[in-house]
Amino acid sequence: MGNETSPIVSIATVTKRFPGVVALSDVSFDVGEGELHSICGENGAGKSTLMKILCGVITSYDGEILLKGSAIKMRDTREAEDAGISIIHQELNLVEELSAAANIFLGREMTTSLGLLDDIAMEQAAAKLLTELECHVSPSALAGSLRVGDQQLVEIAKALSLEAEILIMDEPTSALTEAEVERLYRVIERLRERNVTILYISHKMDEVFRLSDRITVLRDGQHVKTLERAETSPREITHLMVGREIDEGNLRADRELGDVVLEVNGLSLPWPGHARAWRLQDISFQLREGEILGIAGLMGAGRTELLECIFGASNDVPQGEMLLSGQPIAFRHPSEAKDAGIAMVTEDRKRLGIFAEMSVGENISICTLDACARAGFVVNASEQASVQQMVEHLRVKTAGPEAAITSLSGGNQQKTIIGRWLLTHPKVLLLDDPTRGVDVGAKAELYRLMDQLCREGIAIVLTSSELPELLTVSDRILVLAEGRLTAEFDRDEATEQKIMEAATEGAGSTQSA
Repeated sequence: MGNETSPIVSIATVTKRFPGVVALSDVSFDVGEGELHSICGENGAGKSTLMKILCGVITSYDGEILLKGSAIKMRDTREAEDAGISIIHQELNLVEELSAAANIFLGREMTTSLGLLDDIAMEQAAAKLLTELECHVSPSALAGSLRVGDQQLVEIAKALSLEAEILIMDEPTSALTEAEVERLYRVIERLRERNVTILYISHKMDEVFRLSDRITVLRDGQHVKTLERAETSPREITHLMVGREIDEGNLRADRELGDVVLEVNGLSLPWPGHARAWRLQDISFQLREGEILGIAGLMGAGRTELLECIFGASNDVPQGEMLLSGQPIAFRHPSEAKDAGIAMVTEDRKRLGIFAEMSVGENISICTLDACARAGFVVNASEQASVQQMVEHLRVKTAGPEAAITSLSGGNQQKTIIGRWLLTHPKVLLLDDPTRGVDVGAKAELYRLMDQLCREGIAIVLTSSELPELLTVSDRILVLAEGRLTAEFDRDEATEQKIMEAATEGAGSTQSA
């Protein structure tokens, strides 16, 4: 397919060093014109660094990038766009306060003969692009009001308006619903019909093997291998990514469950002004010490809302009864939940998880500074000792506790957030889609960590958009559909088919209050 054509991009002995870390070391491979070329590797393998070099975000590096045979050196993203290279970031980069049309033409606004902004022309052009991408939103709608899937298509529309020849997609399906994923696949097919070259970063092997012509594997900043899709397998790619067999083992073997630690009775969460009236309706369950309780459901089923109610983080006041170790609880703020022994790792790592301007160590210790204080002052040695212990315990890959949190890969950022909450010594740990955007090796580590925490007596409530994950680690699985509890399965009886049937039960119909 595309790889039989001449290379549109040649990456030649590219090396990039950051303080204390070699992100890329002597990486070389070609990308054929018009091909879909997947880039696979664990978090921290160098994928994002390489893509940032290609699209002009990172400008100082050793080695050479050739575009259609000519050496290029991007000085910024505008130069890359002018050269026909666009990127759709995993964390989308739209200006939320501007309309979809204004985002598409940002920096290249259309003007009237008088030099005024021509909003009508931009909205008409935007509407044409969005329609082509099956994105049925108004061009005048504010970007911040759009669903993630539609925001992503606005970014792709911008790339089309730039007449991009090379489109980089970084984990494009990580926050999409099943229907949005299928729509994205159709969009990718249309892009390929236009001979657009696509560089596709993904941890999801089913996607990689459905879409790719060729697959390049990076590990620890080095190029391991480039393979034809037809000549390899998900197992081989996974093995190349981690340099070892992934052994999840029997994570639940010999794990003893203790007493009931959390009890939820008739929990309902109002939805003011909405036809459904309730985000959650009459949810009841128990959670035992040492247990992993999986929460399954399609996007919008209420998984995150359930965790937020338990953690005191819901915008509206929930109804019903909750008991922690037999005592009634009704938290009005997450700080109350923390003090009582409940911790939550949020789904949106960038917006609600990390403190981007702080170091790794500061991100870990921020919830427990009072434990490191004497007479109102933080004792640095005490803080550093607890941070270092957590970095080692969770095997966080970092240049050191003083490194910027943003220098870490997604999986290591996630471990940092888990470490922050483990220092609070929780009884109950709420994990909201904790492996989103995390590679297979880091996932296996997080699974083992969950198992270890359960053996120490912590109880875990885990939501996940990936059913195999829930089936791998959960002792029991609850299924939500449109805010209602539609099924409960023990680990021995749960199957993907049963969960999906329960997750789609009543979907599309409006439930009465």
